[in-house]
Amino acid sequence: MSDLSLIRGLRFRGQRGFTLIEMITVIVITGIIGAMVGVFIQAPVQGYIDSARRAEMADIADTALRRITRDVRLALPNSVQVHTSGAGATTIYYLDFLAATAGGRYRASGMGTTFCAAAAPASGDVLLFNAADTCFEILGPPIQFQANDQVVIYNLGIPGADAYSGATRRAYAGATAAPVSFVLLNSTQRFPFESPGQRFQVVHEQVRYICDPVSGTLMRYAWAGAAIAPPAAAVPAGVGAKLATHVSACSVTYDSSVAAQQTGVVTLWLTISENGESVTLYSAAHVSNIP
Repeated sequence: MSDLSLIRGLRFRGQRGFTLIEMITVIVITGIIGAMVGVFIQAPVQGYIDSARRAEMADIADTALRRITRDVRLALPNSVQVHTSGAGATTIYYLDFLAATAGGRYRASGMGTTFCAAAAPASGDVLLFNAADTCFEILGPPIQFQANDQVVIYNLGIPGADAYSGATRRAYAGATAAPVSFVLLNSTQRFPFESPGQRFQVVHEQVRYICDPVSGTLMRYAWAGAAIAPPAAAVPAGVGAKLATHVSACSVTYDSSVAAQQTGVVTLWLTISENGESVTLYSAAHVSNIP
């Protein structure tokens, strides 16, 4: 045999590859190792997923309750109302109130004597209560009004002095382009009662929260213009916003007899459920009922 043939034989023997049995053995061993690693990793990964889901549910409930609490604290005094429909686990809760956007003091005495002239109030114009008055002067900084604003005086939330029925509110009829020092009213009726502190509030919209565990939603509705006595009429179309989903239970109560009826308390329970787990949060909001 020549030297060249010997070298070629050694080269071929040095390039020998894996056999089929060796490859199958490696694949089986790799699968066993991967399965063992997966068993150990599954629990931490699942724990992380569950923790993230619980955090998300808690965040949804917390954000919704914070929004409701912030809104309720700006409610017109004695305008908060809670109604329910259904029973048991299918009870639907309705929370209504009128959202106050501004307020101030009206002139109760001064140089003014009678009704203001049509769309031309004068300095010192007082608000009369013994007859229908269409304007008065604001004592204090000017106020920026919006279209569809309502002026409310001494709302007691009782028959004859209830803003929902229109007894204590009058539509604003003045300018909205800039802050004003005089309030013009579009009304031929007088206010039923004077405010002991000569205070008035400005209401822009009615707000209604509906917590429905049947559909699993918490909705917020808000609309401007004439207030609708709850819950006699449905909310207008296109004014709703969804605050939370996966709502499995909720509860809303209102106590108007706190601190000699000068303060009310709205309490809320909200439960969010997903994938067999639930998160329940509680919130309470104080409401001023001093008109």
